[in-house]
Amino acid sequence: MRVCRFIALLLAISVLATVVMRFVPPLTTAVIVERRVSALAHGRAYHVDYRWVPWSRISPRAALAVIASEDQNFATHWGFDVESIHEAIDAHEHGQRLRGASTISQQVAKNLFLWSGRSYVRKGLEGYFTVLIELTWSKRRILEVYLNIVELGDGVFGVEAASERDFHKPASQLSTDEAALLAAVLPNPIRLRANHPSAYVEERHGWIVQQMEQIGGSAYIKRF
Repeated sequence: MRVCRFIALLLAISVLATVVMRFVPPLTTAVIVERRVSALAHGRAYHVDYRWVPWSRISPRAALAVIASEDQNFATHWGFDVESIHEAIDAHEHGQRLRGASTISQQVAKNLFLWSGRSYVRKGLEGYFTVLIELTWSKRRILEVYLNIVELGDGVFGVEAASERDFHKPASQLSTDEAALLAAVLPNPIRLRANHPSAYVEERHGWIVQQMEQIGGSAYIKRF
């Protein structure tokens, strides 16, 4: 009975926290806490640059770039992109490296609430929080939170901090190329830099710009 009550309490807390963050900017995230703890354990300094800005102060190009880069079915899926999952599994069965198929919603769930790792427990919790987020938040809110908490450098979280660091301007003024460059570093934001792009980042940047146009350009973002 005590175990059931404890589980019920955890569920209630998780639902409450998710609903609250539908309206309130997160003070921190699980990823930031994990990075701080890791730095402390290794005896090194770790500076966090995390600056929350509302949707109205983020260039629509930034939202378009991350959708083009990370989750082109974002507007239509319910948190899980089944088509991309099937494609990833099929590619793996044909000898290719197994690639991730996480949606923006899943990444928000993971970055906001969970620890790193690939255990079944963590993946199960990721699925649980993804469903909660999709049920209680709008798509715009999911994008807004993602753009504010996504890791874009060592200690750099969110497009506002990254834009100021890399381009010396607020996120509201990001151009198409700058937004695409920021999205291009997402596979490895610790090693890759938008303001000093490697050949890989340049190639990925060009692909993202093409995809931004193909999925509808600025008109696409107006639906959110």
